[in-house]
Amino acid sequence: MSINNQTLEKLAGLAMSGSSPSAGLPDAGLLRQWASQLFAAMPNQSASLEPVQYAPQLSGAGLPALPGVDSGALSALARRSFTNPNDIGLAPWPVPSAGSGESAAPVNYYFVSELAKHAADPSLAPAEFDVQRVRRDFPILQERVNGYPLAWLDNAATTQKPLAVIDRISEFYKHENSNIHRAAHELAARATDAYEHARDVVARFLNASSSNEIIFVRGSTEGINLVAKSWGKQNIGAGDEIVISWLEHHANIVPWQQLAAETGAVLRVIPVDDHGQVILAEFQKLLNPRTKLVSFTHVSNALGTITPAHEMIEMAHRAGARVLLDAAQSVSHIRVDVQSLNPDWLVFSGHKIFGPTGIGVVYGKFDLLEETQPWQGGGNMIEDVTFEHTRYQPAPAKFEAGTGNIADAVGLGAALEYLSGLGIERVAYYEHELLHYGTHVLQGIPGVRLIGTAPDKTSVLSFVLAGYSPLEVGTALNEAGIAVRAGHHCAQPILRRFGLESTVRPSLAFYNTYEEIDRLGGVIKRLQCQKRYF
Repeated sequence: MSINNQTLEKLAGLAMSGSSPSAGLPDAGLLRQWASQLFAAMPNQSASLEPVQYAPQLSGAGLPALPGVDSGALSALARRSFTNPNDIGLAPWPVPSAGSGESAAPVNYYFVSELAKHAADPSLAPAEFDVQRVRRDFPILQERVNGYPLAWLDNAATTQKPLAVIDRISEFYKHENSNIHRAAHELAARATDAYEHARDVVARFLNASSSNEIIFVRGSTEGINLVAKSWGKQNIGAGDEIVISWLEHHANIVPWQQLAAETGAVLRVIPVDDHGQVILAEFQKLLNPRTKLVSFTHVSNALGTITPAHEMIEMAHRAGARVLLDAAQSVSHIRVDVQSLNPDWLVFSGHKIFGPTGIGVVYGKFDLLEETQPWQGGGNMIEDVTFEHTRYQPAPAKFEAGTGNIADAVGLGAALEYLSGLGIERVAYYEHELLHYGTHVLQGIPGVRLIGTAPDKTSVLSFVLAGYSPLEVGTALNEAGIAVRAGHHCAQPILRRFGLESTVRPSLAFYNTYEEIDRLGGVIKRLQCQKRYF
């Protein structure tokens, strides 16, 4: 087949994106020969409007070599799909510059840059990620919906559970079920060991300095409320200021509104730019001696924006404020190290990281936990009670009143061990490739408006489609077996910042595939064509 010059130019740009700048482009003859071999391996799709996923035909030894180009860059190219071999359009795309009216050159998305970095230095790239093997660990992915294989693209709402988690919870109820601590019998010892092992697993996963810094709660929402109702109520008063951002989930807005209403404190909000990024200069202006607490998300559940957490925490600490980091949307996608990030508290939910519902974690610096009074009273958290006085257990036990969610804490430990076994860096690399690909697919469909184009982002592909409500799009996707969230995502302020009440939100995990994104794009294109031509 003939390969036109525009196609050669795009292929060259994509293939060389991860190669050494000093390597130089291959000559046109070599590139033309390589492109011909590449397209010869692709299925004939001249009559099809749908993209064809051809990575299986071009993986491993089947991928044509191109002298002078790093094999990692070619492997990335092999994971792309085309709607027309003579109209590739897959060179890395720009996003608008950060400031309105600026003439600065546009920059590539963060994840494109990360892929190029790894391709340029193969020693940095993780081992090949076998998504089909991983998918076999998740029995629910074998489900069919409306006659189609389930494509679970609602991971920001909740993630599916691997057999390792399902089996571990079943094993607990079969062989270990008991209340924990202080009993003399065998099953209590087993249950206590399992529960405290899970706490140790969480501490290692977050790189906490001690398991005593890990508190089990029902989820991120309860964790934020714990901090607000305990430390916040004890330390924040009239005229003090609490700083949050426009990106927050309702769970990181409402508890602080309630606390401000109760104490006379003032709630301040960090603005974001048109890409969904926190404006650090404006954040700095908000910090002052009255700032007692800064509480913000690590990753936006509505946009996927990764906030500059390390820098923001440092800025807050320099102002004398404490910091809570909401990591509900980050821990399953990127490395979260509390000793490096240095928040005072961090929260996340088990069901967003392949674990059970109804279990979550509060990390808190131990000296801070020790000086904070508990917010709930009852059994398990006391050392001694008289009618005149109660003496509490040390942290973390004093924050775990009553019988906890023992089995699901054990399940959360199993989920974190499973994810650690895969390797969070390998997961992040694979998901960034998926996000890159999904962004390309959606931005190529007329009428699609992507919401959240920060250079630093992960997992989320929020969008609206002209002529359709998000609910209509979500319903059409469900008819094709594709699960996405359509609504306000419990993040109404940030959507209203973009003039919207709701979006369609596909959100990714490591068990998603390029084929699922192709199916998503196919449905959206069909809707777009129906509105356009009928």
